[in-house]
Amino acid sequence: MADSESLHRTAYSPAPFSTWLGIVCLFVVFGVIVLAVIGPSPRGSNYEQMRAQKRMERLKTLREETLKDLTTYAWVDKNKGVARIPIDRAMELTVAELAQKKPAPAGPIATPAVQTPPTAASPAPPAAAQGATGAPPAPPSPAARQSQPAPASPAPATTP
Repeated sequence: MADSESLHRTAYSPAPFSTWLGIVCLFVVFGVIVLAVIGPSPRGSNYEQMRAQKRMERLKTLREETLKDLTTYAWVDKNKGVARIPIDRAMELTVAELAQKKPAPAGPIATPAVQTPPTAASPAPPAAAQGATGAPPAPPSPAARQSQPAPASPAPATTP
């Protein structure tokens, strides 16, 4: 019985003061290291303001380049004779060109031909018998389908 009491005291004995002091010192050292690492890093408001200012400058230069491209004459490829003209002038030329053209009528809209499934090998019942029973009429035979004219397809519209 004495052995179990000594084991109980050894297992549940309070830690010495030096152990607690060591743990507290480790936390303090860890805190100092964290402050040393985080301390010199930039703070949120100044850093975000600098990034926003850089984005605004890039956006401003991009808009200036785009405005210049849309409002000036320049060669795109001088060897091929391709030039860039201001957008306002291009719209004027396009409107004038379209005003000179006569509108062409649109072709008829063709609907796709209805395709019927192939008929079975058994012959179809006579038409008189179908009318008496109320069943729907049978699809036309292949010979009758060949004799029907195919719907005309519209001619493609050509522009001069």
